[in-house]
Amino acid sequence: MAYHMFAAINVGSSDVTMKIFELNSKWGAKEVDCISAMLDLGSDTYRLGYMSNEKIKELCSCLNKFKAKMKEYGVEDYRAYATSAFREASNSPMLLELIELRTGLIVDILSNSEHRFMMLKGCAMTMPEFDEITGRNTVLVDMGAGSVQVSLFEKHRLIATQNIRIGTVRVRDMMVGIESRITNGDEVIEEYIQNEFTTFNTMYLGDKTIKNVIAIGDEIEVLQKIAPKLKLKDSLSNEQIDYIYKRIENMSPQDMSTKYGIPYERATLIRPAIIIYRKMLQTTKAEKIYLHDINLSDGIVADYMEIEKKYVAHPFDENILASATAMAKRYRSNQKHTDYVTEFALAIFDSLKKEYGLGKRARLQLQIACILHDCGKFINLQDVGNNSYSIIMSTELLGISHKEREEVANAVKYNTKFLPAYDEVKDSLGDASYTLVAKLAAILRVANALDRSHKQKIEKFSINMKENKLVITVDTVNDIMLEEASFKEKADFFEQIYGIRPVLKQRRNV
Repeated sequence: MAYHMFAAINVGSSDVTMKIFELNSKWGAKEVDCISAMLDLGSDTYRLGYMSNEKIKELCSCLNKFKAKMKEYGVEDYRAYATSAFREASNSPMLLELIELRTGLIVDILSNSEHRFMMLKGCAMTMPEFDEITGRNTVLVDMGAGSVQVSLFEKHRLIATQNIRIGTVRVRDMMVGIESRITNGDEVIEEYIQNEFTTFNTMYLGDKTIKNVIAIGDEIEVLQKIAPKLKLKDSLSNEQIDYIYKRIENMSPQDMSTKYGIPYERATLIRPAIIIYRKMLQTTKAEKIYLHDINLSDGIVADYMEIEKKYVAHPFDENILASATAMAKRYRSNQKHTDYVTEFALAIFDSLKKEYGLGKRARLQLQIACILHDCGKFINLQDVGNNSYSIIMSTELLGISHKEREEVANAVKYNTKFLPAYDEVKDSLGDASYTLVAKLAAILRVANALDRSHKQKIEKFSINMKENKLVITVDTVNDIMLEEASFKEKADFFEQIYGIRPVLKQRRNV
């Protein structure tokens, strides 16, 4: 049976890992090797704002060893991603160029939302009970070196996510600074972490009863070494966490490393991890934490397989849309109106996609834009476009990149505002594609016009291309003069972008 050799390289903030997989359409991904090296890339970045040349030399040496191992296994394709240590480093563009020159490997930097969504994919792929657990109110804690991503699932759907800057390396470095001045450093750190989790709890959990906490990370192996009598497998209770904490409370990283056979760098992260877990359980009042031993490499292969159409195990796009819907609800958008606009917009998109090169991701972005196009009204009714833009750009949506989020935000902004020529707005667009923003905004404007009254007057409709016209025929006995006037106003911009004229025809039912 044919298989495909693939390497997933995770350039993390505290270690660098490569997993090699056999990919097969029947069994999916089978891990055949894992190589990891402790490499503290994050400390320089988090402390100084940039990464030193010495760290890059170490990284390149490590990656060249990975490259040799890839050749040994006959790896046909790979993906290499870096996370917060590179993302927050001011000299990251130069570093990536150096890596490519010295190793021949291309490393891309993931935005936080891309990174965390890959971790979610990896979790869904490798955790058999994932769907069952997330059927009840569940908090997913993805602990990284620089931050912790806390995501809330309700009835299998991701409804809220927040990034909290209390990762293990960051907390460790804070502890070192605090303990040099005071004796009760852990209490101060616990108070700081508790405040962060309490804020999340107040803003997003409210009166929800949390049944489960899933913690993604690779701490389980270390915890098993510290407390073998607990026979830890895949979960931690409050009592077990307290037991482990008491065992290491007064131990130095060097002592832990010597006693439990843990690499020193890993040992420096144990206390921060345990403190974060303790505070998470106390905040959510969940009975235990499910521990799932994966890293970004597992997410990378899951993402690759989904893109290559070789693996689909979880409705990931539905999670993105569920997050957008929960966000719109938080800002009191009119769901009947947004559902109605979405139906029109997607139908228009589908009638254009082949001829105008509009793909699956653009369709998803349009759907998100429809869901969120009115959220700015929560702030005030005078500048909805700019308000909505600010809300979208200030809120993480797991599963879309920063560039895609900018495109959604700008499409929403220019749904109500005049879109200037490219030269006038290129600086404010960031990484967003001006062309895609214009295409999405043009569809959103027309779809929005069809429910200008917010009364859902149109019962049925059909869309056809006829002689350079996009004919939208609607069935309704209602008075749609307001919709017709708004439609005509939006038609000019649509024609400028697509080169075809949208036409609205009413067919009255008897």
